[in-house]
Order: sequence, then structure tokens, then C-alpha cells
Amino acid sequence: MTSAIPATFAIELSAPGGIDCLRAATRLLPAPGAGEVRIRHTAIGVNFVDIYHRTGLYPSGALPAVLGVEGAGEVEAIGPEVADLAPGDRVAYAGLPVGGYAQARNIPASRLVPIPEGIDDRTAAAAMLRGLTTHMLLRRVYPVGPGTTLLVHAAAGGLGLLLTAWAKRLGATVIGTAGSPAKADLARARGADDVILYKEQDFVAEVRRLTDGTGVDMAIDGIGGETLLRTLDAVRPFGTVASVGQASGALPALSLTDIGPRRSLSLARPSVLAYANDPGAYQRAAAELFDEIARSLPVTIGAELPLARAADAHRMLERGETAGSLLLVP
Repeated sequence: MTSAIPATFAIELSAPGGIDCLRAATRLLPAPGAGEVRIRHTAIGVNFVDIYHRTGLYPSGALPAVLGVEGAGEVEAIGPEVADLAPGDRVAYAGLPVGGYAQARNIPASRLVPIPEGIDDRTAAAAMLRGLTTHMLLRRVYPVGPGTTLLVHAAAGGLGLLLTAWAKRLGATVIGTAGSPAKADLARARGADDVILYKEQDFVAEVRRLTDGTGVDMAIDGIGGETLLRTLDAVRPFGTVASVGQASGALPALSLTDIGPRRSLSLARPSVLAYANDPGAYQRAAAELFDEIARSLPVTIGAELPLARAADAHRMLERGETAGSLLLVP
């Protein structure tokens, strides 16, 4: 079944750079091709990877481009060779190709996962990319279970809150960092055992104190810069540091001498976009995520903005003004 609509409202990236490079546009949307589905968005996730695409740190493809790697909505039309989806199905997705900042888009059917009954579209959109990242970190990068001690930076962010809640379900002890007492309270509400106010306290010294000088088993850092360098000293020998972002700027240049032999650490730089491109891992992670949500895993939506305010969403994310996930609503 195929059909075409004349146009869809979208936010385009005209050139790599600042938020002034984002502009409203009307784009023609052809009928979905072979293996494709047209989805009309009901909610669109905003993530730091969108900022990396906007600035040119990560390639976004031919310009002008529509950014966005996460969303939820309803199937409107299917292209040839699509057998397991039908118009009216509620679906969500995370991963490449970009194209989420639009009222509607065409997307490979393999990228879509059905949203189970009982889970609303906004929750699905807010959880998909962060949920895949959490699954990747806690299941693949470092198997977490009872007795594991984690350090989660930005514990009140969308990823941090989901990581904290899921890790606690697995039996881990979670130490978080946060920038304000209000954010610390939110992280504690999601299960964090201790939260360090990093603007007031030396997080390395606090982690060492809380772990009787040992350090954590695994640290998860999406901040980068000096924070990543200092995080190496908060992890026990033969522990793991996972670098999943660089919200504060460029990643530091690290050599093998920085992580051993004195520290004897494993340093991981996992990509959730690569994880999402593994069909088996993608389907397993999405199924486990929705199962956990159905079992009351909390998904926190910190703010919702109209799609036309995508630039404001980027500004809020860059300034650290949000707690929880950030959504655009067409």
C-alpha cells in the first residue's frame, strides 16, 4: 500500500554550526519505497547526538538535512516488500538514518518496533535511544548485577535517570553526580544510593570515600573533557570507564599510559548508533526495554516543546537546563 502527501513541516539543518543553522521548512515527502514505511510522528526525542550532527562533529549526510534519530508515531503508509506493519500501527524507533525533526518521514521498516499496549507514544519516544544505550552499557559493555557499583555522571539527565533506575533493578549500587540539589533529589527518587553535587564537592574524593577507597566497578561518562580524565581515578583497578558523550566539549587525548599500568582500567567508547544497527541487538534491547517499562521502569520526561522550537530544545540541552528526556511534539 502506498500513497503520497504533498508536503510535511520539518526543521532543517542548513549547514554545520550553531542553532541559527536550524530552520523551518516544508519538504515534499514521496510515497515510501521498497522496504520503507511512512510514519506520522506524535513525539520526537531530542538527544546530544542531534547536537553533534548539528555542529558537524558527526556527519549528518547531504545538506539541507533533517536531524533526529528517535521518535514515535503511527504508520500512515507502507511501501512494497513490507509485510509485518500496517497503517494505523503504533511504532517507535531509534538510530540512523536521521530525519526525526518532521511531522512525517519515510523510514526503513526494519528500524521500527511496535509500541506495546499500555505504553504511550511520548514514553516510547523518550525512552528508545536512552533505553538502547542503557541496555548496551549494562548488558554488553559491563554486565551489571548484584554487588556491582556504578558511577553515573549527570544522573538527573534522561540517560542518567534511566541508567540509575535500571541498574538498581539489576541489584547494583549507584553513585550519581548532579549539578543542583533539585537534580540530586530527582536522581535519588530514581534509586541512586548517593548523589554528589559536583559543583560543590570533589567527585573523585567522594567516590573514594563512599567505596572505602576502592573506587567503583564501572563509571559512565557523557561529559567528556576534564571530567573524563578525572573519572579514571574514581574506578577500581581492572574496572571499566565507558565514555558515551562529550557534553562539555572535545574528548581528551588519552594514551594507554593514562589507563594503565598504574590504573589497570578498561576504557570503552561504545556507540549506541552502532548498537542500533545490529538487528539482533536492536530487537532484543527494544523488547527488554518495553518489558521493563511495562513493569514500571520510570521514564522521566523533563520538557516538551513544539517541533517548531527545536532550536530552543538544543539550547536547553546544551545549557544543562533539563532533567529527564526532552521531546518535540509536532
